[in-house]
Amino acid sequence: MRPPARELFRDPAFPASNSSLFSSYSTPLAQFREDITWRRPQEICATPRLFPDNPQEGQVKQGLLGDCWFLCACAALQKSRHLLDQVFLPGQPSWLDQTYRGSFTCRVWQFGRWVEVTIDDRLPCLAGRLCFSRCQREDVFWLPLLEKVYAKVHGSYEHLWAGQVADALVDLTGGLAERWNLKNLASSSSQQDGSGSSEFKNCWQLLSLKERCLISCSVFSPRAGARELGEFHAFIVSDLRELRGQAGQSILLFRIQNPWGRRCWQGPWREGGEGWTQVDPVDSAELLSQLQEGEFWVDEEEFLREFDEVTIGYPITEAGHLQSLYSEKVLSHTQELPGAWVQGQSAGGCRNNSGFPSNPKFWLRVSEPSEVYIAVLQRPRMRSVDWAGRAQVQLGGSRVVWSPASIPGKDYPAVGLHLWKVPADSAGQDTPSLLLQKPVLSCVPHCYTQEVSRVCHLSAGTYRIVPSTYLPDTEGAFTVTIATRIDRRSIHSQEMLGQLLQEASFMAVMKT
Repeated sequence: MRPPARELFRDPAFPASNSSLFSSYSTPLAQFREDITWRRPQEICATPRLFPDNPQEGQVKQGLLGDCWFLCACAALQKSRHLLDQVFLPGQPSWLDQTYRGSFTCRVWQFGRWVEVTIDDRLPCLAGRLCFSRCQREDVFWLPLLEKVYAKVHGSYEHLWAGQVADALVDLTGGLAERWNLKNLASSSSQQDGSGSSEFKNCWQLLSLKERCLISCSVFSPRAGARELGEFHAFIVSDLRELRGQAGQSILLFRIQNPWGRRCWQGPWREGGEGWTQVDPVDSAELLSQLQEGEFWVDEEEFLREFDEVTIGYPITEAGHLQSLYSEKVLSHTQELPGAWVQGQSAGGCRNNSGFPSNPKFWLRVSEPSEVYIAVLQRPRMRSVDWAGRAQVQLGGSRVVWSPASIPGKDYPAVGLHLWKVPADSAGQDTPSLLLQKPVLSCVPHCYTQEVSRVCHLSAGTYRIVPSTYLPDTEGAFTVTIATRIDRRSIHSQEMLGQLLQEASFMAVMKT
């Protein structure tokens, strides 16, 4: 390996110190505060590589950090080289190059635009080995470097402890994600769940999505099959297979990858389990031979019983367009509208409150029956720090980088949205009476998440969208996205991340 020609980059905004590791010392990570050291990849192994030659060598593995949600989203980049190149800018010098400087730049999707984040390549280690995320082959470093980028965006590694797969998917792909509650999956049609969604969801639908989408599943509490996992753990659905049973029945099997990298599942479809007696021995041998470290098979019944939620990332074409999960059509026509809830003006709370009609309201006119995606994306609440963080700096065109200023909090308020169709002969379209009627679509209960969304089929007509917080007088800024196709490369948020809340609220109040 050639020696570096110049002094290697040291990132002053995210230094190799405890300030980058910890935020409050409130997680189990704190017990290692005296033992973690920082090393560059060439100090960890003899011949570091950025990407593997074999995709299996780049398989994600979780370390001491509780960021399984982020690692599951990283698996989406492994399914698509154009998505990986979108995040990891191609052509960067690495360890064997004469121009290597000890730095790497990635892009993260933040509130409607791609943001460039540069780090040095010093990584946290214990006893000379990576202590957080790593690839199946420990000489492959794209994953721990991207994890460091994401930690810098959030302010520290400890800030990555616990989160939503859907949020990380949006940040890493610039796309969209849906979350399906598996406990309600059998009754999720619009007639049964009252959400207004016109799409019936079932496990067999995932079979057609496996090649196009990242699919993740999560447990929120311990289960019989996963007692070792504890609460709140996310997995990757790495494959689905339909088999014909010995009795002629169809059997749907899910291959699940545990980011911990070990098999701890004791269900009937474990190796040697009784489930395999239901299928042809040839099929059994083939599927068991496909298992990698940390993977196991479950059937549909066990999947629905043992897991609580599925997260699905929308497919993104190489041209940067989203595809519908349901029709496979490329969605078209997009509008992004900034708004805000302002105490005393437009923060009316949920429909249980008399002030609900004061919430920001947005018009939607549909000229012909259409598949429509509606989402409310919250702007992160900001808190200042004095050592590292982020703020947008415009560098001409649409290029944005982080500079030290402030970092986002994770304390999103609970939000939801409702959609009403305005009667064609209505003379009182702007009166609160419309909002007393039953909405045609709702995203409830209100959720403490960055984004809430619904996909639906709407007939021609005029609609009103009303996003709201659960509690009245809860302030916050947001963007409403209305889409029937999204070209993510051409979208730009209509409000800057650094704008004052008062400026955003003025726009929102003017829209009501």
